[in-house]
Amino acid sequence: MKKIDFKRILKITINTTAVAFVAFFASQCFAQSNSGERNSSSLFYKRRISTIMDYVHENYVDEVDQKILYEGAVKGLMNSLNDPYTTYLDTEVMRDLTDTTSGKFGGVGLSISKPNESTADKPAYVEVASPIEDSPGAKAGISTGDKITEIDGLPTESMTMQDVLNHLRGDVGTDVEVTILRGKNTRWSTTLTRALIEVPTIKSGMIGKIGYMRIIQFTPDTPDRAREAIASFENAGYTSLIIDLRDNPGGLISSVSTLADFFIDEGPIVSTKSRDPKNCTSFNATPSATIVREKPIVVLINRGSASASEILSGALKDNHLAYLVGQRTYGKGSVQQVIPFSEDEGIKITVARYYTPSDTNIDKVGIPPDEEIAYPNLTEEEEKSFSQMMKDSAIDNIVDETPDMSEAQITDAADQLYGKYKLDKRLLRRLIRIHANKTKPTALFDLDYDIQLKRAIEIINTTSDFQNLVHSTKTLKELQQEAEENKAEEEKASAK
Repeated sequence: MKKIDFKRILKITINTTAVAFVAFFASQCFAQSNSGERNSSSLFYKRRISTIMDYVHENYVDEVDQKILYEGAVKGLMNSLNDPYTTYLDTEVMRDLTDTTSGKFGGVGLSISKPNESTADKPAYVEVASPIEDSPGAKAGISTGDKITEIDGLPTESMTMQDVLNHLRGDVGTDVEVTILRGKNTRWSTTLTRALIEVPTIKSGMIGKIGYMRIIQFTPDTPDRAREAIASFENAGYTSLIIDLRDNPGGLISSVSTLADFFIDEGPIVSTKSRDPKNCTSFNATPSATIVREKPIVVLINRGSASASEILSGALKDNHLAYLVGQRTYGKGSVQQVIPFSEDEGIKITVARYYTPSDTNIDKVGIPPDEEIAYPNLTEEEEKSFSQMMKDSAIDNIVDETPDMSEAQITDAADQLYGKYKLDKRLLRRLIRIHANKTKPTALFDLDYDIQLKRAIEIINTTSDFQNLVHSTKTLKELQQEAEENKAEEEKASAK
């Protein structure tokens, strides 16, 4: 018969009791702090966080750096707001933010976003909000809405946003491989060579008698560059204007309000509302600032148009000054501030929402175009052809064999590719053109492919009474009220 080790049993019992006692004691400590403070103020929760941090620091099985606990707590606090624009900024993020706002940084030139949560049905891939003009990402043909599923072979759904930035940015001239997912099934990998990214602002030129101004991003220099572009249009005798805000991720509210004042004589341009009065502001037009009057204006928008670009398009729409063509915008109607705690860390926090002149907030809704022009989606067979073509490096092979391709050669090459890959020839020409000119500055426009720009030109050239056209459109307030009424009618009908 096996001898019973009473000393061992006693030891286990004592240890178990001690653990139970510690747990009981800790719970009583926490419970006692509940009684008088839970409903009185935030003091209870501040003390609770401090108590938990101290307890973990003193009792966790391994020694824990207090800084790690602190950063984890702050990140959790920011994430609990479920706001993708409110976030903790650690040392590396603060450095990256400084690089970006200064106008120059090293990387691949993609404006990106990333969900906080990843699920099997909806992995938290990196989504491209917009490629920066003339950047490695743009020259590789990466577009708004594309998703980056891997970076250097590492899956992005498990990465934090900072991990993503750390992998995409690096020394100029070094390479990074990304895997792109377009739609549901179109997937390919491409190698991007990091470059010094300079955040651009405006490109402009004439299309016949139409002044064409593409606003790439709203920086402190944007109003001055826009004024120079409009002056050049005047010298060329322009009769109408196209403002291209596609893939414009936004920028400074002060910049866009100054630029909008070039077109609006009086009244509000944009206002911000918050529970804190100091974050409630209104930007109003002044007649003396107006430099464009009584000109037909078409604004091009798409789902990559966000924030400040939505402020401009919304202000022009609500004032019946422009006709919007393209696709519904992104829907970012909130205002953020960066609050530094020191040189090494801070937070970016949403402090207000902005409202268009008709007193409308478009957050998570976006701005619909007056005329929708969308590029056709690839069919399932076309997605397979596209993926295979990218895997075969078919376009790169053609371009390498024929450097400095002419338009006639691009057309012939597209016809050749069409024999094997059944894709729209216009799309094939566009892809070949991008690869053939990847060492050159991006062309101002591509009328062979750009059906939205072609439609804008057509509207300007064929509309006999443009003022009547824009005055017949609805303001954003009217559109939202109409949508609410339609929703109520649908719910009433379904209840019967």
